[in-house]
Amino acid sequence: MFGNYLIGLREGLEASLVVCILIAYLVKTGRRDALRPIWIGIGIAIAVALGFGFALEFGSQELTFEAQEALGGSLSVLAVGLVTWMVFWMRRTARHLKKELGAKLDAALQLGTGALVATAFLAVGREGLETALFVWASVRASSDGTPGPLVGVLLGIASAVVLGWLFYRGALKINLAKFFTWTGGMLVVVAAGVLAYGVHDLQEARFLGGLSSQAFDISSAIPPSSWYGTLLKGVFNFQPDPTVLQVVVWCLYLVPTLALFLAPVGFGRSVGVKEQKAADEQAGKADSGSGGTRDGDGAVVDGERVRDSARGTGGPAVGGAE
Repeated sequence: MFGNYLIGLREGLEASLVVCILIAYLVKTGRRDALRPIWIGIGIAIAVALGFGFALEFGSQELTFEAQEALGGSLSVLAVGLVTWMVFWMRRTARHLKKELGAKLDAALQLGTGALVATAFLAVGREGLETALFVWASVRASSDGTPGPLVGVLLGIASAVVLGWLFYRGALKINLAKFFTWTGGMLVVVAAGVLAYGVHDLQEARFLGGLSSQAFDISSAIPPSSWYGTLLKGVFNFQPDPTVLQVVVWCLYLVPTLALFLAPVGFGRSVGVKEQKAADEQAGKADSGSGGTRDGDGAVVDGERVRDSARGTGGPAVGGAE
């Protein structure tokens, strides 16, 4: 249940922040007349996301068992790919999210009501569709026959809505960069479990082989029906008897993805910055030798600017609500 709560909280908070930015921008610029089209676009986006989720849930029930497993496994893999892209995208662009949405709103205000509706729909709809797909895959993977997983998602979304409202009212301030880093890392762990479950579905659909090759079986030590077995399944989509292919895919996804996600944003750029600074210093010395001391100083200053620029673009992401 906690894993599903985390999904609802993380995905819902991103959508809430987008809504807060859109509304706050229009209020601060004195364009309250444009709020109605924005809310219409948001409402359509929510309706489309809910419709997509219902279609996934009830549409798949009409299929044969193997077709259900093939569809479930394929969509689970797709959901993991989307959520992985999403956490890296938010980590990289959260700092500029407010500016980007403001620019889109400025353009939409010039075009008219339809453009405002479309802007709000696209901004929130992408988050909604990603959330619906990943929630469906995660609930399906961690479902134990109880409404617990779905309740966890709904509680997470409700918490996100409350937090979004508190952000908008200025009653709550947290370090969004750290929040998205921690929740993004935990979401990668949850996604690894969803991916392993998706692989198992594809094996049951006979799309992938190796269903009979178990990596280990610790069902006696961690019974799936025990409280701790249920907890591990709910949080990490833990399976006590995975196949070899499931374990291999889980490791190949989790280790490099988590390492890249937790690495500094400017990782890999420091060498280029040092080389640029060294080149600037050499150019400065050459200019000094020919009597151009001011040019030499200027080169060093330019070098500092390059370094500062790299730091600026590679710094920790700050929440779009700032």
